[in-house]
Amino acid sequence: MNPLEWTIGQINLMDALVAASVALGVFALLLVAQRVLLARWAKFAEHTSNSLDDDLVAVLRRTQWWFLLVVALYLGTLYHDLPPQGDQFVQSVTVLGLLVQAGLWSSTFLVQRLERYRLKRRETDPGSAMTLSAAGFLGRIALWSFVLLLALDNLGINVTALIAGLGVGGIAVALAVQNILGDLFASLSIVLDKPFAEGDFLIIDSLMGNVEHVGLKTTRLRSLSGEQLVFSNSDLLQSRIRNYGRMHERRVVFEIGVTYQTPRAKLEIIPEIMREAVEASEGTRFDRSHFKAYGNFSLNFETVYYVLSADYAQYMDVQQAVNLHIHQRFEEEEIEFAYPTQTVFIASPNT
Repeated sequence: MNPLEWTIGQINLMDALVAASVALGVFALLLVAQRVLLARWAKFAEHTSNSLDDDLVAVLRRTQWWFLLVVALYLGTLYHDLPPQGDQFVQSVTVLGLLVQAGLWSSTFLVQRLERYRLKRRETDPGSAMTLSAAGFLGRIALWSFVLLLALDNLGINVTALIAGLGVGGIAVALAVQNILGDLFASLSIVLDKPFAEGDFLIIDSLMGNVEHVGLKTTRLRSLSGEQLVFSNSDLLQSRIRNYGRMHERRVVFEIGVTYQTPRAKLEIIPEIMREAVEASEGTRFDRSHFKAYGNFSLNFETVYYVLSADYAQYMDVQQAVNLHIHQRFEEEEIEFAYPTQTVFIASPNT
């Protein structure tokens, strides 16, 4: 008997070899076609300004070798009639592979588009960039949940009953991980309400730093001294937060004191000196300056002005210029700054 006429179960050896040869040939052609198409498309995308081409290249790169193998095996089986069970198995594997690969393609495309848009909006609207990051995460969860349901349905599992069972079991799981869920919902609250965004400078109790990342469970800040500060999202929303990233201008209040021996004529010109000192610096707006109070050892003046920028370094530069201008004008007017002094009167026993 010719060996090629042998059969394994209901499968003829000759037909099996032909199907395997076709599958291997198709697999090799698909691999070559993928590489050629990817190389040409990537080269074409380099010369276009449309970011969609670059995203499609990234999608094509996510094509898995095992998916090409599954497609090749399916095409190979078309040259041979399989038993009903075998044919059903091949179709199920092919559909599952197609669903997983479609999920990878869709997830990659979604991530690429949202990341490009997030980076574009990050400079002008950091809050919307955070929203896009959360939207991307929720979108991937929804996508893969849909793929999982389709895969289970393809395997013959009753999806409706499964969803109902998960609804009951989800209550028990939610009670077990309520702390984690609390941080998750706090993260969504931060993203939607936008009390702060990446790059904002926050003061939380006695800690301060720039927001580096808002995650699902924690928010991370970089402190001025360099270390990273990690806050639970739920704890963070329960704290009192001072957000200097939303500051448009800085209100500055400072006091100076002069000696009690200062003549009244000199006292009357001090507010005008304060105005001159503030208005001599660019990016400021003078508000007021008044003889505020009689102190223990000084006559106190309070001055208020605004620095038209949230930058702390600029504020310090302005305040330094104001201080130097006041010092110069006090020297010219012979006005003395006050410092803590005491006058002691000693009475003679004979008086």
